[in-house]
Amino acid sequence: MPHEADHSRLPWPSATAVDPRWPTGDGAAVFDCQSCGACCSYSADWPRFSTEEDARLERIPEKFVSADLSGMRCEGARCSALTGDIGKHTACGIYDLRPDVCRACMPGGDDCLMARAAHGLPVS
Repeated sequence: MPHEADHSRLPWPSATAVDPRWPTGDGAAVFDCQSCGACCSYSADWPRFSTEEDARLERIPEKFVSADLSGMRCEGARCSALTGDIGKHTACGIYDLRPDVCRACMPGGDDCLMARAAHGLPVS
């Protein structure tokens, strides 16, 4: 059974966990990845391996890698490593091993907002 990782150590782009171009303080949007998961269930074509070294990719359990080895295996648009319910409570089953494309998606960033909108989740 995959271990649900502690996302509290996720590196945020700013102190408010939003895109640094956004205002801070009262009224600023704060996105919590553990209550979202939209980016991990946006498109089967999105979680593609690109800049990872072979040694890092080999650490990802085979059951989570697509048959053509190009990215994460998805069930529909949803990454097979994602646990929980989109927009409620989610976690990555391979958080410490996740590929670069997953690490690059920041809360409040363009990719995040696009995925949230696609799932009907608030973007502000």
